[in-house]
Formats: sequence, structure tokens, C-alpha cells
Amino acid sequence: MQSYNPPRLADMHPSLGASLSGTNLERAGDHNQRVTLQAIRVSGPVTRADLAEITGLTAPAIANITKRLLKDGLILEAGRLTGQRGQPAMKLAINPDGCFSVGLNIDRDHVTLVVLDLMGQVRARASHEVQFALPGTVTAFFQKELEAILAEGDIKADRVIGIGVALPDDLGRISLPNQPAGYEAWNNTDIADLVGGLLPVPVYLENDASAAALGELQFGHGLHHPSFVYILISRGLGGGLVIDGHYYRGADGRSGEIGFMPIRPTTPDRPIRTLQDAVSLSALFAFLQARGCPLDRPDQLAGLDADGRAIVREWIDQAADHLIDPMLAISCLINPEAVFLGGRLPVDIVDALCNALNRRLDGFAGMVPTMAPVQRAAMAADAPAVGAAILPFNHRLLPSQSVLRKTAEE
Repeated sequence: MQSYNPPRLADMHPSLGASLSGTNLERAGDHNQRVTLQAIRVSGPVTRADLAEITGLTAPAIANITKRLLKDGLILEAGRLTGQRGQPAMKLAINPDGCFSVGLNIDRDHVTLVVLDLMGQVRARASHEVQFALPGTVTAFFQKELEAILAEGDIKADRVIGIGVALPDDLGRISLPNQPAGYEAWNNTDIADLVGGLLPVPVYLENDASAAALGELQFGHGLHHPSFVYILISRGLGGGLVIDGHYYRGADGRSGEIGFMPIRPTTPDRPIRTLQDAVSLSALFAFLQARGCPLDRPDQLAGLDADGRAIVREWIDQAADHLIDPMLAISCLINPEAVFLGGRLPVDIVDALCNALNRRLDGFAGMVPTMAPVQRAAMAADAPAVGAAILPFNHRLLPSQSVLRKTAEE
């Protein structure tokens, strides 16, 4: 008779294996605490025995780490395990109120503020639809909204561990339609000074598409698909690469810049354009305006009449045609599990673009070794703001290869 070997808890989360592995390196306690906290966040409520199996750490190590996490208020005891022989084991879970993080997304058509709890839930949100906001406008919005959120009392200022800010690279350098004079002020703006005066916490800065990819990794589809490409469709077009659970920046920190890929002209007399000239909110609005349907906000897309919806469908078909070659290159060169589309497009338009892309990609199934499916990201409209709020968690609490390298080098 064959013996039955129950699955290890770590094997039930194969995509999380790298991020949930502890280390026995000397003086690597910070890394092991981060790994344990991540295991509780992803798999909880769990017992200490479960944690030892998931992380590979010893039972005494888990006991010491969970004692510290309980003392710091980052985890809670969530009741005892029932239906077992002997003394029931205590289950542990994340304390959502253990700490908070603030995320700010600055873009050319809006400014969005979110506050996340330790479970990754958005506990407060404020957004300002504004075209090409200047630094002073952003500072006034940030201070007013954050002061109002803290005044409500549900989020304690002394439990906020940091502020993350996500904005496009070259925000003031790349010219877009209707960009006002003076917008280049962003080129000389110190972002930490812009938002750092309200709370005595560190400020972390990230590219908006990179932040969206990090958000997807920690709180979206990336929990079960650790290798993916995130494509952010905003006023521009950007991307982020996550490989084996780690964000890949590239030699100069500019990986994922899909928007700058050239579109070859169909005739010699037409200029070479970039992909974001055809696939972005700016491109969609220009496409609509050229056909007598001017819009300037994503929420207006939901109110289009039948003629307007037909124009959008035409744009979706053209956008999908332009994206085919980049999607094929991504599948052949990177071999991710999936490509996630997010941004400020309405859900139905994102889904329609995903469907159009997948139909076209099916035609290459026999030519390409493996094809990454395209689907809507879990972290969509507010993904850069949520990803920005995750930056302090990454630096302070979540597993990081850089933390492990530092302990190994000390």
C-alpha cells in the first residue's frame, strides 16, 4: 500500500517560496523577522508550527520572532486551533492596525493619496482630478487631505511608518498635449521636501509604473504569479518587471520603459513615433478628439454614447495591433507567467484590450515557445498610489534581498 505524504505548507505556496525562506546566516534576525511576518500576512492565521514549516526556521527561532512581533503590535493571537489532540495551538494573524503607510501618486492628470494598513487594505483615500498640477498645488492637496485623515482618529500618526511617492520619470521633461508653461518646475523639485513636513517619517520615491508593479507583487496577482510584467496605461505608458518575486530595475534603473519603444511608420513619409503616442490615455483622448468627441478625464469614458463607444473600440483595435510586437518580445525574452494591464482606463476598456491582445497572440501560438497571457491587473486605477504606500513596508517590514545581503556582508 502506498504511503500518503501530506503536502508541505511551503509547497502550497510555490510562488512564494523565495520570499518565505528564512536564513540561518548569523545576524540575519531582521530578515528572518520580515520573512515570518510575510508568511503570517500571506498564509495566516497560522500556528507557530506552520510558520516553522513554511519558513524553514527552527521552532525556537519562530517562538522568539513571534514574541517580538506580538510585543510590537504587528500580529495578533487569533484563537486556538481546534480538532487536534493535545493542547490546541494558538493561531497568529496580522494586526491590520499594527502600522500604516501613506502613498501619493502624482501624475499629469490627477493626484491621489491613500493610506494602507498592514494588511494592504486602503483605509483612507483622496483624489484630485487636476491637469498638470504644479508642486505647490500638490503640497496643498497632500497637507489638507492627510491632516483631515489623521484628524478622524482611526489612523494614528505615531503608527505611520513612512510616506511613499510615485510619479512618472521625467515628469517635467517629456512634453504632452496641453502641458502648460512652467511645468518643468518638477525637474528641480525635491519630492521629500514637498511632502515630508507633516510627519517625522522617511519619504521613499519610486517611478509610478515600478510602484504599480510592486503593489501587484505584494497585494495583487503577484502573490501567486511571481514572474510578471506590469504595464501601466496612464497619460503616458510605462512598465515594471518582476522576476521570481523580485523587482528588476535594469542597469540604469529604467527597465520596463515600454512607452519609449518606437512604432515604425507604415509609409516612408510618416515620422517614427513611440508606443505611448498610440497607447496611453493621452493617445486615446487625442483619438477621440480627432473624431469630434473631446474628453479630458477617464471617468468621462463611462458616459460615452454609442458613437463614442464605437470610436473607443476602434482605438482598442489599433492599440492591440501596436502592442503585439512588444508582447511577443516580452514572452520570448522574459518568459513571464503573465502580463498585467493596469492604470486609469475603465475596467471594461482594459478587459476589452486584454481580450483583443489575447486573440491576436493566439495566432502566434505555433511560432513562439510559450505565450504569456494578458489580463487585467488586480491593482488597477490606484495601483501607483497603493504601490507607493507599500514602499515603506518594503523598506521596514517585508522580505528584501538587500537586507539579507547587508547581514551577510557585515
